[in-house]
Amino acid sequence: MQTIEDKIVSRIYGHGRGWAFSPHDFASDFLRPNIDKALSMLTKSGKIRRVYRGIYDYPKYSELLKQNLSPDYDQVAQAFARKFNWRIQPTGDAALNLLGLSMQVPGRAIYLSDGPSRSYKILDTFTLEFKKSVLKEVGFKTHESGLVVQALKALGKERIDEKTITTLRNQLDEKTRKKMLKETVTATGWVYETIKRICLVGN
Repeated sequence: MQTIEDKIVSRIYGHGRGWAFSPHDFASDFLRPNIDKALSMLTKSGKIRRVYRGIYDYPKYSELLKQNLSPDYDQVAQAFARKFNWRIQPTGDAALNLLGLSMQVPGRAIYLSDGPSRSYKILDTFTLEFKKSVLKEVGFKTHESGLVVQALKALGKERIDEKTITTLRNQLDEKTRKKMLKETVTATGWVYETIKRICLVGN
């Protein structure tokens, strides 16, 4: 018989290193006191890491440095979103970083949210900031749609070149491109025209 701790750690490992989560992610299958006890034991044993009150991760490990790496801020943001039932969307530098358009490691990641505006300091290494926004800004059904729109806005029309277009195109399969074209039709004119180029429409 597997213990609850074994079942929870097995599920965590199944998501792979870098995954961030909260007790909420196990609430449908286990009682909260048992979840809290299991996460506490796993933290003490070093199998998982507590990155904020009520938020944990299964840290990535560097063999070269022989230590755990900093948390994946997007995974942590998604864990907050699931915990509080928010819809979120990375903006600016965060969107550029996630899409490989910027190699700078931001000290702060800003997300639009349909929840309240809040800020969290994660392990004293970076700050996650959620800004309350109108639903239309975070209402895309496909994660990639919102991500690309925010990245294009952060770059600005004048900074978008063929290298940018190609970098984005290579990260999107045909199915995602079709969804994106439908979902972003109400985006700002030049943004949607750029998305059409990314999706090879009119070329």
